[in-house]
Amino acid sequence: MPGRSFLALGALLATVALAPGAHAADALLSQGRPATASSQEGAGYTPAAAVDGDLTGTRWASQWSDQQWLQVDLGRGANLSRVVLTWEAAYGRDYEIQASDNGTDWRTLRKVTGGDGGTDDLAVSGSGRYVRMQGLARATGYGYSLWEFQVYGSAGTGTPASGAVKVEGGQGSWRLTAGGQPYTVKGVTWGPAIADAPTYLPDVRAMGANTIRTWGTDGSSKALLDAAASNGIRVINGFWLQPGGGPGSGGCVNYVTDTAYKNNSLTEFAQWVEAYKSHPATLMWNVGNESVLGLQNCYSGSELEAQRNAYTSFVNDVARKIHSIDPDHPVTSTDAWTGAWPYYQRNAPDLDLSAVNAYNGVCQVRQDWIDGGYTKPYIVTETGPAGEWEVPNDVNGVPDEPTDVQKADAYTKAWTCVTGHQGVALGATLFHYGTEHDFGGVWFNLVPDGMKRLSYYAVKRAYTGSTAGDDTPPVISTMSVSPTSTAPAGGEFTVRADVRDPDGDPVTYKVFLSGNHADGDKRLVEAQWRATGNGTFAVTAPQKLGVWKVYLQAEDGHGNAGIETRSVKVVAPPVSGTNLALNRPATASSSQASYGDCPCTPQLAVDGRADTRWASDWSDPQWFQVDLGATKALRTLQLVWDPAYAKSYAVQVSDDGITWRAVYSTAAGDGDVDTVPLSATARYVRLQLTARGTGWGYSLHELGIYG
Repeated sequence: MPGRSFLALGALLATVALAPGAHAADALLSQGRPATASSQEGAGYTPAAAVDGDLTGTRWASQWSDQQWLQVDLGRGANLSRVVLTWEAAYGRDYEIQASDNGTDWRTLRKVTGGDGGTDDLAVSGSGRYVRMQGLARATGYGYSLWEFQVYGSAGTGTPASGAVKVEGGQGSWRLTAGGQPYTVKGVTWGPAIADAPTYLPDVRAMGANTIRTWGTDGSSKALLDAAASNGIRVINGFWLQPGGGPGSGGCVNYVTDTAYKNNSLTEFAQWVEAYKSHPATLMWNVGNESVLGLQNCYSGSELEAQRNAYTSFVNDVARKIHSIDPDHPVTSTDAWTGAWPYYQRNAPDLDLSAVNAYNGVCQVRQDWIDGGYTKPYIVTETGPAGEWEVPNDVNGVPDEPTDVQKADAYTKAWTCVTGHQGVALGATLFHYGTEHDFGGVWFNLVPDGMKRLSYYAVKRAYTGSTAGDDTPPVISTMSVSPTSTAPAGGEFTVRADVRDPDGDPVTYKVFLSGNHADGDKRLVEAQWRATGNGTFAVTAPQKLGVWKVYLQAEDGHGNAGIETRSVKVVAPPVSGTNLALNRPATASSSQASYGDCPCTPQLAVDGRADTRWASDWSDPQWFQVDLGATKALRTLQLVWDPAYAKSYAVQVSDDGITWRAVYSTAAGDGDVDTVPLSATARYVRLQLTARGTGWGYSLHELGIYG
């Protein structure tokens, strides 16, 4: 989907944490395998002696200098989990554990500094055929010497089977084959950075996935394809076309008239098909993403129909071009709903199969295919829990995000529905193997911030049939927020939840806030909070008004997390006393007659309602004043700003509306609620607004004067 969610970019993980030993399934891969080294001290200290299984009788020893190495060839790509180094007295103080697919290009899995000899039992995460100890600094005047160098993990399937990928069979009895063998797409959409592929792809494979889907293919794709091939994973290579991503996406293109865009795209796509058509990881080509739906953001009526027909005709041109270069891999095109399929059926006969992104409605795809009388098989290229556009709003008017349990169940249900359409649905890539820990990431990602969710294990169970022996995440239930809709800015609200860990692990907590619905910031920022016992947490509300999402994250210490979220509406903190300005006559230097929700007259800033506002012209300076009707003792002023706030302003008072005296000023306004203590008597109160905080004018939801 990106466009409706995000294009995922992961953070580079250069090292991994120490673990207390290998899993039961880990195998010793290095013993007896060919070993080489940068040097050896003498004939009796060969590299082979470090992989012969003799922990105390034989050893490798290098020459007496730094920057020496020992490496072992495992014979094929492997998923690596653990390296054990049993040092002789001449040990490495600083060194790296490196891996390579070809024995030439190396990547660091683990760096050790300040080693103390003995036995180093290191957890690693990555893949490769070759594993090396690269010495950096010796601890003694001798060289480096290892009694044994042991590499543990699971043998990868290596390079995927060679041979063409074909859609075979006939109406209702299709199958996908790769190298002549049946192939069901058990996939995930790919999110991490390409640089992180060696770190995460072994985990993708461990889930039972055999495929990843991308949205763009270019010169950087080779590294991802190489890493995928070394882990026995195939890639659906995507090509992006505008407007991609469905509702809300930009990038309008006129497919009826823009010949240059189409020719340039065709040339670019052909370049990368030529480059990667023979790569063992290539499974198929996928042209565009949700553009038939996305064109509604650019056109309407008869022009929309013309554009959709022109777009799908262009997709057919791309498919025909790809087939002329690469007859050995299928071509498909993804859209956001099966309502796009009639356009493809009419205009893109050269596609080998259809593709669709379907979330909450994935189980309806089968009936849509039957009702539409379609004559090609399909894959589901995105599916998972219900999205924002598919759920009801909560009490605060924002989409009610499913719970962890509901999300996990959605993946299970989706896979069941896909596999239930036998002979037609050829598999799916589930959304989303991503690592972002933000608003969209918590909604959809299987591994936000690298933490495995219940959904991760649901996908693993779907693809492998079991999660027996896995330590699974804490489960959060009955999460609630109080008060839900009246949390005072800067004050505290309460979060409560029941948390259990299926494995009895100790649980630690974090609480995050996201302002996505308040100010558009999708990041998760850790809140100020304190545990108050019995599954309750006191959380400090942000200063900015609006609806916020609060997230409770429960971690088990084994890389798993349960995450639940609810919304909380932050309102202006209450002020004691009588609001002397309520419904009193208000005037201003200007007001917006029409823009968005306007007219925005001065009177709307003293009507006691948080959903109305006064707004000025977009210029400096401006003023706003209210007549209290008689001279009153003033104690507190509260200003509830719209996002168009004042960075610099003064509060002035007057007895006659002519002569004014200043009682407060600031040049550091931030748009949050301003609660200003006053000590004055006056009939008139004026805001003299001298510097805007945005490019808009000044806008107040409410001005209250208390005395």
